[in-house]
Amino acid sequence: MYWLPVLDRSWWWVWSGCPGIGFTRMRQLADLSCELACGLGDLWDWPLSRFHEALGWPDSLLDSLAHYRQSWRSPGSASVPDHVLLPMDALWPASLSDLDRPPLSLQWCGRRDLWPLLSRRQAVAVIGTRRPSVHGVRMAEALGRSLASAGWPVVSGLAEGIDAAVHRACVQAKGVPVGVLGTPLHRAYPQEHRGLQMSVAETGLLFTELRDDARVQRSTFALRNRLLVAVARAVVIVECPKSSGALHSAAIAQSMGLPLWVVPGDAMRHSAQGSNALLQRQASALVDLSAFIHALGTGPVPSPDSVGKPMPRTPSTVKLLQQVDNGATLEQMARSLQDDPQHIAQQLMQLELDGVVTPMPGLRWRSL
Repeated sequence: MYWLPVLDRSWWWVWSGCPGIGFTRMRQLADLSCELACGLGDLWDWPLSRFHEALGWPDSLLDSLAHYRQSWRSPGSASVPDHVLLPMDALWPASLSDLDRPPLSLQWCGRRDLWPLLSRRQAVAVIGTRRPSVHGVRMAEALGRSLASAGWPVVSGLAEGIDAAVHRACVQAKGVPVGVLGTPLHRAYPQEHRGLQMSVAETGLLFTELRDDARVQRSTFALRNRLLVAVARAVVIVECPKSSGALHSAAIAQSMGLPLWVVPGDAMRHSAQGSNALLQRQASALVDLSAFIHALGTGPVPSPDSVGKPMPRTPSTVKLLQQVDNGATLEQMARSLQDDPQHIAQQLMQLELDGVVTPMPGLRWRSL
């Protein structure tokens, strides 16, 4: 995309926020800007009829543009938020722009120094079903630890099941997790992953293509799959059924010529039927973690020195674990222990990292 560096970041940010304008229409605007030797800002005040004549935009989009322009008091003075990355920026991974549907922007938080690694695709994506078997969870956790020890950033979607298991193990092993969200940065889905999401942001990187005010739809979770594949050197599918979005990620990986590894699962288990089917279509079977890590080679980040020390079992920790065993929710724990919910959530997150508890639906936890 040779034309992007000459475009004004602020005006790209303003135009790309208009409902109905995706990458194709942004490219139309950019091409028109280059053709007329003007900036995107010069097109802002065009009559709607002129957009129809020049670009063939439908009335529905023109109506949307009219409302959107009215919402801006002074678009020319708009500034791009510090947590936003745009396609013309030096840190923008070029592989994202090669997608059939490139993102218009990325919202991120975490370690800035990881962007060059993702630009060079020096990371491994690990994904799978939200409803895994015990074997699937154990393999995901083993992968998270092994990749962390080998110095490979671990990319996943922070969903329930396999995604959460691999990231939790990666964080616990002092690795570098990279979470690709299907929500804006300030939201966590599911809610019980908020602690894990915060931990990923603190030790690695979080990013999403959804702006802070974007609506979350079912499709946004499927669309994030293309982003996590685009920044990875290899993709691992631990376990997934035939209807899983992980199969879409596998198709993207294969279309990009990326190595695809699959953990063989129980042939009689529904949650492994999709991943097992991939083994019949040129995917490599991951049956030996040591051989897999050897095939990848040494990762781009220093290996962790040691795993963090477990949280000491103070009287308050013992009482908290009793609440966990009683099946209490976070709100119920706060009332019973007469403590701030945020402080309790931080304690529970540390217990998760120590392998003492694991999150469950409904803001509950279970002892391990």
